[in-house]
Amino acid sequence: MNYNEAYKAFESLFNHEMNDVQMREFLLSMKLDASTSVESIAAAASIMKDHALALPIDNDTRKKAIDIVGTGGDKIGSFNISSTVALLVASCGGIVAKHGSRSITSKSGSADMFEALGVKLDLDISQSATLLQECGFTFMFAQNHHPAMKFIMPIRKSIPDKTVFNVLGPLTNPAGVKKTMLGVFDRVFVPKMLKVLQMNNASSAMVVSSAENMDEISISDISYASRLSEGKISEFVIDPQEHGIKKAPLKAIIGGDAKENAQILLNIFQSRANDAQRDIVLINSAYSLVVEGMARDVQEGLEMAREAIESSKAEAKLKEIIEVSSKL
Repeated sequence: MNYNEAYKAFESLFNHEMNDVQMREFLLSMKLDASTSVESIAAAASIMKDHALALPIDNDTRKKAIDIVGTGGDKIGSFNISSTVALLVASCGGIVAKHGSRSITSKSGSADMFEALGVKLDLDISQSATLLQECGFTFMFAQNHHPAMKFIMPIRKSIPDKTVFNVLGPLTNPAGVKKTMLGVFDRVFVPKMLKVLQMNNASSAMVVSSAENMDEISISDISYASRLSEGKISEFVIDPQEHGIKKAPLKAIIGGDAKENAQILLNIFQSRANDAQRDIVLINSAYSLVVEGMARDVQEGLEMAREAIESSKAEAKLKEIIEVSSKL
């Protein structure tokens, strides 16, 4: 299916021009595997964004904002790494518009953990925008921004195999961010997702997947990456040990439910976490700061992230977000 064909098909889907049987047949035809085309994913993401309720922010903020997100589905069981990184990057001065939802494939989705931390989530769209303007961070509950998914989700959930919808969430940020740090559950999608972000007007982006198929940069093995910078795409391998990060087993970064993962985040921000928990956040934050543009290179990003933790800026930013969100 080429771009125009996929665009028309997804337009029909989101306009609710298909009945349940037709929707199911279409979604079954959009199975997500190595053969899934960049054009199909890009068209689906474009249509889904067009039907989303956009976050009301000015263009300058939109250009500066970044989302730090994983597709999920890696079945590793790690704590909420990208959400922890998002808060840490915000504490370094980034403008982070985090898009997420409750858990679907894990014990704790990003929304679940933020709620356990005390961040108020039942905000309307204008309040989410205010939180971003005041704190440099906001969490956008996917269900508040994608009303068209209400009739699609029941059909999607009835299909056991992965479909293109398993990767659309990170590509359909309602703030219209131009910068994205994205983790995927299979390295085959690393160059594809980067190309989709480029087609959909990203200015700076990076897509990663570890050798163990984790949707983060791993500290247990190498990770595969594609980077978009100044209109050019590069592909490379990340070995955290080359940046002074010690190798650690996967079991060292396993999380639990929302309450457990919230405590891991607090431990990291209070310098009480184990080395592996801290280090996997540091390396992912460093690359995110490079994508954001605040860090010139990974080493500078690591220093910025460490300083934000050691100076308690990260913990202070979390407290600020909790306080401001509770007053909205």
